Amino acid sequence: METIQPILWENGVLKLLDQRILPHSEDYISYQNCRDVADAITDMVVRGAPAIGITAAYGVALAVKKYTDVDVNRWQELIEDDLIYLSKARPTAINLNWAIDEMRKLFSQCNVLNPLPEVQALAIKIHQDDIDNNRIMGKLGADLIRESITGEIKPAVITHCNAGALATGGYGTALGVIRSAWEQGLISHVYADETRPWLQGARLTAWEMVKEEIPVSLLVDGAASHVIKTSQQTDAPIGWIIVGSDRIAANGDVANKIGTYGLAVNAKYHGLKVMVVAPTSTIDFKVASGNDIPIEERSNQEVLNFAGSKQSAKGALARNPAFDVTPAELVDAIVTEKGVVLKPTTDKMLNLK
Repeated sequence: METIQPILWENGVLKLLDQRILPHSEDYISYQNCRDVADAITDMVVRGAPAIGITAAYGVALAVKKYTDVDVNRWQELIEDDLIYLSKARPTAINLNWAIDEMRKLFSQCNVLNPLPEVQALAIKIHQDDIDNNRIMGKLGADLIRESITGEIKPAVITHCNAGALATGGYGTALGVIRSAWEQGLISHVYADETRPWLQGARLTAWEMVKEEIPVSLLVDGAASHVIKTSQQTDAPIGWIIVGSDRIAANGDVANKIGTYGLAVNAKYHGLKVMVVAPTSTIDFKVASGNDIPIEERSNQEVLNFAGSKQSAKGALARNPAFDVTPAELVDAIVTEKGVVLKPTTDKMLNLK
């Protein structure tokens, strides 16, 4: 059983750990309607590309239950409006539509007069596969860290946003690697960027690390370059930037939480390695490069306000891109459940199809 369970499916009811109020309160919200699930994704009750995909799969199951109860002969027709609504909940994370597509494929194969058992089983499988894949990626990523160690100095690592159990079905992608590396004694410390404006690093990543007794220090986002530079003169130099991804283009360009690109540029300058950890469901082979990845622009109020109170000068405007794109040439390794791609290129990425 996973220590941290952001998504629960109990007796046909979806329960989501409300990540908007962590770490102060650990409360689950129950959902029995697909459109409410879509709104939960948009409103950040659940976030993180793999977790969004899993949640979407359960949302489809809820829609199937609703419309088979309405008309067992027309449910595939009636369900479409809800699935379209669900597909638009977040534009950047490709796992959302990947999960919906996987569920749709089943529609023509299952018992059309009693589809619910098979639909629910597929959603549960998508959830469990994610956890299993995270553990595989955790081992592969930890092996990369081991191979990079020379002498007895164990590196520290920086992670940005939250790509842990909370962003997945459990265990985590980037934090799965960090968990695995810590268990094997391969890293000395974790630095977590606070990740403005939603503070996923401060509220979620730090919470996960503290919960599992992995030493973590929180960084103001703008402090990362200074800490990287000065750590090189200590006995615990930062050696890796380890992050997740919301969509990876066919050439290996990586869309992740805003601020990742800056970290990768810093890593290049200071000689650090960048590891991106994500399941193959995050790779969008239909998108040639990061230039074609849609970048979600959220409300400027998330930037102009802080913790619910106005912090900015009256009349100031704000931009709030939720993601940025890190070019493949700044990425040392993409770790997936199907293997590791070093120095990604289009040809190398195609081997994961």
